[in-house]
Amino acid sequence: MGISNFTKEVFGNLTKLRILQLNRNVMQSIRVDALESLPKLHYLDIRNTPLSCTCENSLLQNWTVHNQNAQVVYLYNLLCPNQAKSRFYNFDTKVCYIDLEEYFFFSTAVVIFLFTVAPLLYVKLYWKMKYGYYVFISWFGEQWRRLREKEENCKYDAFISYNSSDEQWVMDQLIPNLEGNGSSFKLCLHHRDFELGRNIVDNIVSAVYSSRKTICVVSRNFLKSEWCSLEIQLASYRLFDEHRDVLLLVFLEQISERQVSCYHRMRKVMLKKTYLQWPSSDCTDPTQAQALFWNQLRRAIRSGSIQEAEEINNEVHEEEEPGNVDTHTSENMTCLLENVHL
Repeated sequence: MGISNFTKEVFGNLTKLRILQLNRNVMQSIRVDALESLPKLHYLDIRNTPLSCTCENSLLQNWTVHNQNAQVVYLYNLLCPNQAKSRFYNFDTKVCYIDLEEYFFFSTAVVIFLFTVAPLLYVKLYWKMKYGYYVFISWFGEQWRRLREKEENCKYDAFISYNSSDEQWVMDQLIPNLEGNGSSFKLCLHHRDFELGRNIVDNIVSAVYSSRKTICVVSRNFLKSEWCSLEIQLASYRLFDEHRDVLLLVFLEQISERQVSCYHRMRKVMLKKTYLQWPSSDCTDPTQAQALFWNQLRRAIRSGSIQEAEEINNEVHEEEEPGNVDTHTSENMTCLLENVHL
């Protein structure tokens, strides 16, 4: 047995005490204020005393290490009870200086604030936050698309898939309007850009994957062609595999859903993507309708989306003063919008 408690009340009046031997006692902690009440203390022996290496003795550890007046006998040899590899003078006391009450107070305050304010923000700002979310998603998607296109560094802007019976339209209409008339698109065409002596399937695969877009000029003859079917299959594989807007459909003539339904893959694409149709001759002003058609197609090649008919509509109306809108312009716009299938 031995002393189990060393307090200021019991030993605080020993102002002349110089040597204090507390070895071989059973106390687990010593109050620092009790030691500080001994101004003449120069020698302290606490060997073989089971002082715990816990926060209860953090102040005692600091006092024994930094006190300049009193010498602690064999301080650096004192071991922690039940911790053979840890010594009293350097056991970890960082956790002892964390104010848990303050920590819990602020944590609780933050939680209460969130549970109080979050419902109010949800009610008041729901639509604004939802709008902001979709704006961010749209912006991020556009940046990601541009980054991927920059990384790919495609050789062509678009590969033109068409049947030989529609070659006259491609040569007379499509090429002059996309590669000429101030446009800077680089198109990939069968007769001009396919590598001579190379397998035709390899040429088609190379054309589809080395172009940012594939434009399918769809007609009844196109639907009957095996090579055209292969080209749209490869483009649609890329469309559904990469989840990117790489396929543009241009219909040269009216084709009923019954006729298209036989072509499962094209029907699937038409249900998921927007497509353009060449303006018919019954428009009031076919020339202007065709000009709007090419404007739509150029936008689709640049941005990967054909769904910009409303923007063109707004631009046309902005050019006309209110109350003085040209009848022919409105009718041709309507004609084009009817041919943009959503």
